[in-house]
Order: sequence, then C-alpha cells, then structure tokens
Amino acid sequence: MERGESDTEGDDTPLLHRGNEEKVQRAPACCSSRYGLALLSSFGFFVVYSLRVNLSVAMVDMLNNTHQSDTNHSSSVCPAHANPARPKHNHTASVYDWDSKTQGWILGSFFYGYILTQIPGGYLSGRFGPKWLMGFGILGTVVFTLLTPVAADLGASYLIAVRVLEGIGEGVTFPAMYTMWAAWAPPLERSRLLTISYIGAHLGTVISLPLSGEICFYLDWTYVFYVFGAVGLVWFFLWSFLVFDSPNTHPRISERERLYITTSLKNELSTSAGYIPWRAILTSMPLWAIVVAHFSYNWTFYTLLTLLPTYMNDVLGFSIQQNGMLSALPYIGCAVLAVLSGQLADYLRETCLYPTVVVRKSFSIVGMIGPAVFLLAAGFIGCNYTLAVTFLTISSALGGVSASGFNINHLDIAPSYAGILLGITNTFATIPGMVGPVIARELTKQNTIEEWQTVFYIAAAINLFGAAFYTLFGRGTVQPWAMGHNHGRNQR
Repeated sequence: MERGESDTEGDDTPLLHRGNEEKVQRAPACCSSRYGLALLSSFGFFVVYSLRVNLSVAMVDMLNNTHQSDTNHSSSVCPAHANPARPKHNHTASVYDWDSKTQGWILGSFFYGYILTQIPGGYLSGRFGPKWLMGFGILGTVVFTLLTPVAADLGASYLIAVRVLEGIGEGVTFPAMYTMWAAWAPPLERSRLLTISYIGAHLGTVISLPLSGEICFYLDWTYVFYVFGAVGLVWFFLWSFLVFDSPNTHPRISERERLYITTSLKNELSTSAGYIPWRAILTSMPLWAIVVAHFSYNWTFYTLLTLLPTYMNDVLGFSIQQNGMLSALPYIGCAVLAVLSGQLADYLRETCLYPTVVVRKSFSIVGMIGPAVFLLAAGFIGCNYTLAVTFLTISSALGGVSASGFNINHLDIAPSYAGILLGITNTFATIPGMVGPVIARELTKQNTIEEWQTVFYIAAAINLFGAAFYTLFGRGTVQPWAMGHNHGRNQR
C-alpha cells in the first residue's frame, strides 16, 4: 500500500461526509428518482434471475425418468417423500433422454454466453449509456427464453445454443447497472441503493424456483418459460419509459435531489472523458482482490443455484412440487440478509464513522466463511431432511451479507470505471457457472451422499481462500488511477 493511500484509508467516510454532503441538503428518499431507479432495476434483476434459474427446476420434469435407471434418476438416495397426485392433464410436454453429462452442459451453457459480454458491457455502457444496453440485453434474453421449448424439441445442442444466446443478453446487465449507479448513487447511500437494486436477483430466485415447480405440477414445463418471458416484456416497457442514464438527463427529478447527487459525487468521478487507464486497472491489486473474492463466492453460489433442485430430487427425494419451494428457502434468507446488511453497512460508515475498507472486509468475511461452514455441515447430516434444508438455507443466507462487502467495492475504488471493473470481475466470476455444474455432475454420477460431500468440500475450500485473499488485499478508497487522466499516466 502506498503511503498516501494509507493516510486516507482509515478516514475516507468522515472526510466525504464533511466535505461534500454538508454543502447540499440531503434529498428525501421517499418518492425520489434514485430510489425509484433502485426499485425498477430490482424488478429488472428479478427478471434476469427468473430467466436464469427456471431451467434448473424445469430440467427435473424435462427428463424421461422411465429410461434413466442407468444414471440413478429413477429413485433418490434417501427415502422418497409422498408425492401428491398430479393432475391428469399434466405431462403433455415432451420429455428427453439426456444423461447427467448432457444435463451439466445444458445447465452450464448459459454462462458461456454470459462471460462474453461482461467487459464489452462495461465499456459500451460507459460510452453509449447504460439504459438501453441493459434494456435490450434483457429483452434479448426474454425472446430466447420464449423459444426454449422449441429449441429443446429440436435437440440438446439447439437448447445449449439458445441458453448461450440468453447468456450473451444477460451478460451486459450488471456492468450496465454499475455504470448507472456510478452516476446515481451518493457515496453514503451506496450500500442501501445497491442492495435494494440487487435484491431483485435473490427475489427472482426465491419466487421463480417454487413457482416453476407449481407450473410444472399443474401445467407442464413449457409454461415455465412462457410465464417468465411475459413478465420480462412487462419490465422492458416500464424500463423504457421511466428510467434515464443520469440525474442530469432525467426530466422529472427534483432540483434538490439532482444537486444532492451530483455534488456528492463531484470529487469521486474522473474528469478524463473517454480515457480508460487499462494498464493501471489490470495491475491494481485491490481490483484483483475483488476478482478472487467474486470468483470464490460464485463457485458456491452457482453450484447451489444450478444443482440444488437436482440434489433435492436425486438425494433427498423431494417431488417436483416440494422441490421448487424447498430450493427457494436458501435464497429467501439470502435476500433478507442482503437488505439488512446494506442498511447496517451504511449506518456503520455514516453514523459510526467506520472506514469503508473495514466494513467491506468484515461483511465479506461473514458472507464467505459462514456459507462455507454450513455447506460442509450439510454434507454430513445424511438423510436428515430438516437439518439438510436448514444448513443449506443458513449457508446461502449468510452469503447475502457479502452484498455489502466485496460485491460493491468496485464503486469504492473506482466509481468512474465501475462498469468496466464489474465487467472484469464478473468475467472471472462467471467461470464457476460454466465449469461448476459440469464438474459437479461428473463427480456425482452415482448420486451418493459421499459424492455430493466432495462437491461441497470443493466449494467451501474455494470460499475460504477467497475470503483470506480479499482480507489481505482489499481497499476502500478511490484509487489514484481512477481520479483522472494525469493520475492514470503516472500509474503507467
């Protein structure tokens, strides 16, 4: 750490509080444009994650179980639960003879498209504006979601291709939203606004998992994609008419709120329009700390996100209807703790004057080590259904605390380049989604509890490493190269 940085590291929040935000009276949160953006972007991420995870539940019903005895899909490891009688009109949709390897590739294929547009998404949103990039990205994903049943009928390779295209569309969403928040989020409200915004991702998981199970139960799996696709079209209409790239381009924002936002950000945003200090960015250790933490956290997150319904069905013996609801429980806890942690993080920074770096590291430690401990515990309780669901729920819930840790640290160290930084970290953090399901399915060919323990061991170990690395190298202040053209040249 440079001497100049250490001098300010411990007092970043108080200086900001005294310097910028006392000059302009704080604008009320109620009915404000910035909180309206948070709610509508939250709806957008609800759509994003609904479209991402609904296949995980639908997959259970898409398989021809009468021909799966060779891959142990005909029965669960633990005694099966009583299955309610399904409506007679159910199962009108096609079913497929996909082995576990094919399933792993289908579930992971989304991320092969998702990884391609992370860095381009951050660059394009900064150059052309984040509103339409995010809007059309999600709209494209909606269109391909509606085509999913047709693709599945054509064959596994067509379904994989459609999922890759969905990933390409969704890949721009987080970098675009980070770019937008760089212009909209006052520094001392970042944790609150961003956790409200990104709680939509958790709610999308929480609602789409059980709802997908009910849709499969009462209708058939094809309607899972039609229902959530229609919701996505509604969001695009609202986003198009109600959202604007910055406070200065919003026609209905109050002058008080516009001044509050722009004044609070004036000392943090770079004045070097169009200049990107790529070398300084790519050699920044605080950025690589976020990369490692993001990769590590997502290994556990994506492993559970894509394979928890499979684990509930193949090991614990829950039916398709029970499966969706129980698979959603971990994400309910995650959503609740994400919002609470956002409120607590900003309270500690603004009222208690804790340094940003201390808050980010503390929340990251809890949000990464906690999930690792309970994930390991879940692998050792055998067929105790209550403890299995409880431990998996606690594991994911504690992960929500990291929403106010490394997850928004990009805006602390380089708000002007937040979209690009998020694109870089999310590129690496997408790799677990690509390889995690494939590796996990290769390790669980017989679906024994011992095989799933290995999957949980790997995820927990990676989480622990990420927490340690971020604790050592994470920072909480704006980096010199992020302040302007001259700083960037000096870094080079």
